[in-house]
Amino acid sequence: MFPLALDPIVFRIGSLPVHWYGLILGLGALVGLFLVIREGSRFGIPQEFFMDMLLLGVPSAIIGARIYYVAFKWNDYKDNFVDVFKIWNGGIAIYGALIGAIICGIIYFRYKGYPFWRIIDICAPGLLAGQMIGRWGNFVNQEAYGGVVEESFLRSKLHLPDFIVNQMYIGDAFHHPTFLYESLWSLLGIAILMILRRQKFVRAGEIFLSYFIWYSIGRFFIEALRTDSLGYNGSSGLASFINGLWSPMKWLGFEPGFLDPNYGNIRISQLLSLLIIVAAVVLIIIRRTTGQPKAHYSDPIVSTKTGNTDAVVPDSAEHTPQQASKGSQAGLKPPAEEDKKEQ
Repeated sequence: MFPLALDPIVFRIGSLPVHWYGLILGLGALVGLFLVIREGSRFGIPQEFFMDMLLLGVPSAIIGARIYYVAFKWNDYKDNFVDVFKIWNGGIAIYGALIGAIICGIIYFRYKGYPFWRIIDICAPGLLAGQMIGRWGNFVNQEAYGGVVEESFLRSKLHLPDFIVNQMYIGDAFHHPTFLYESLWSLLGIAILMILRRQKFVRAGEIFLSYFIWYSIGRFFIEALRTDSLGYNGSSGLASFINGLWSPMKWLGFEPGFLDPNYGNIRISQLLSLLIIVAAVVLIIIRRTTGQPKAHYSDPIVSTKTGNTDAVVPDSAEHTPQQASKGSQAGLKPPAEEDKKEQ
């Protein structure tokens, strides 16, 4: 006998239910915002800029995530269109959310006069934080789980607490807590990005591209464990290639989750993850080769709409003569001049 699953409804306001799913997504957005504001303050970017970005970005991400999911499962919604809007029941795709958020960001950053690559670099760890926390909404809803496992695997090998093990008892069997795997992968990614962005060699855009690479690597291997993957019918050669890349997981004792043959033989998120990894690596190489990203991560960020008054040199940045010259041209005092003035 196992305890009943967690109630997805936290409480009700009259007849209006408040779902854990929505609260958890909201918490993820707020934690991400906190990280972004904290880093943005080092560059003199007002917190109101990021708060407005969140107000615009979250709806855009949700819409993009839902459109992406529904598009690949249209047969499940075409006869009951009202269900398209019931996002509290789950059914949103992170890659769709990123597409929606990026489109919104391109428009919003241009409107505010900030360079896209510089701001999106600041946002990258916050995006991972939102995804890390948001996955726990899947946990409450008992969705996005993996294939069947033995109870001993969860308790003895993974040493998971009872509340997770019990919630992973779905139907008549225990399942892989893939939400947890992805959440922990995102947590490690946050630490890596925070270390990487303090390195002198990092150029504009490379933190965000590194975020895509890191997340997509984890998503490729975790996705195949799931039983609810979006799929499509591709060539048998491509399917074999993807399965071959995933085969190291079998050496570790993992087996792929069920993929409904009615939806295809290739998991869309796995294929998309591979394409994103290759595209991000190639883009970094091309931008480095052509010298396109002239700015480093630690360089001042200036809005073309507000002028130079918002631009500051981050405290932790070490400045080359070229960077100090840029700061002077932007109306900033090089560190040496500031020291003389204080003396």
